[in-house]
Amino acid sequence: MKIVHTSDWQIGRTFSFVDDEALGALQAERLNVIQRIGTLARQEGAQHVLVAGDVYEHETPSERTLRQPMERMRQFGDIQWHLIPGNHDAHTPQGVWHRLQRDHAVPDNVSLHLQSGPVLLDSGHNAWLLPAVLQRRHTVSDLTAYMDQAPTPEGALRIGVAHGSVVGFGQGDEAQHNPIAIDRAAKAGLAYLAMGDWHGFCQINARTVYSGTPEVDRFGTGGAGGGECVVVTFDGPNAPPVLNQHRTGRFVWRKLENVVLTSRADIDALENRVRAIAADQPDTILAWLEVAGMLGVEELALYENQIERRLRSAVTCLRLSGAPQLAAGPDDLDMLGVGGPVRGAASALLEQVQAGGPEAAVAQEALQRLFLLWGEVRRATA
Repeated sequence: MKIVHTSDWQIGRTFSFVDDEALGALQAERLNVIQRIGTLARQEGAQHVLVAGDVYEHETPSERTLRQPMERMRQFGDIQWHLIPGNHDAHTPQGVWHRLQRDHAVPDNVSLHLQSGPVLLDSGHNAWLLPAVLQRRHTVSDLTAYMDQAPTPEGALRIGVAHGSVVGFGQGDEAQHNPIAIDRAAKAGLAYLAMGDWHGFCQINARTVYSGTPEVDRFGTGGAGGGECVVVTFDGPNAPPVLNQHRTGRFVWRKLENVVLTSRADIDALENRVRAIAADQPDTILAWLEVAGMLGVEELALYENQIERRLRSAVTCLRLSGAPQLAAGPDDLDMLGVGGPVRGAASALLEQVQAGGPEAAVAQEALQRLFLLWGEVRRATA
């Protein structure tokens, strides 16, 4: 028997650092990935998909956002989708799950598990699902504890599904909400405990696994976790499950730290480095660059054109922290002419920069903008 384990879809999620066009693309892909999960289930011969919480980002999504994932799952009538609430979409009165039921928006091939207790998953394999159900965003009790005594038939394949923090794993356990015992699978005789909440794949032990979110949703210096789901194969109630990770995400998120630019070669290298993240599909890249350094007048203009304009237009999101500073000296003033108000203003700003003090940074930025604007005017009239 096979299942697909996924979690943390967070349909309707917003990202404050992207523009409206990029936000629309990111939100659309969080829906499109459902189709890729369904296709994977068919290819692998898995008749059940377990979604371990946080189907939605908010407890009060719009009507369209509420129904969209249901309609994506409806397309796969041969696959049974099993959903539980998470901390973002807990089963609260008048919440998302109540609305779905009230409006008859749930397809026949989607099962909402809103009460704790064993549920027959697959009669042919004597497989039973044991869901843990969050009825508020945070709880201090372990909602999987009931699984230890939950009755199932002799020889049943017991599969738990929960959303929360495994106690004893990682740091800050004392501050964890929605705690889950690290040995719950062993105590409850589970063949597998499908976990949600952690956004990257993480195998706690042979039978306790976080699938991660199917679309990456955060930056990391080495590539954030997530962007995949897990196909789980069971050879029996006692045999260890066999896990196979499958990439489902489209977007690639990267954070590049301590990028120091001092020359044209550095600018070219930075652009090439970002494009190489996904050379054939630059529109799938979200890059966050922490930039510093000193550039001459011409190099600074090149940086603005090549990185801030050209590269930004090629990728879905280019997030910049910091910027290279202008390395200008008296000789650079000659490009502004021998006199006139622009030359005079630049000379005064340069003197202020060289004098230092609290106003030097403001003068540096003003001088940088003056040179860049002058360059734009010169190119426009050439």
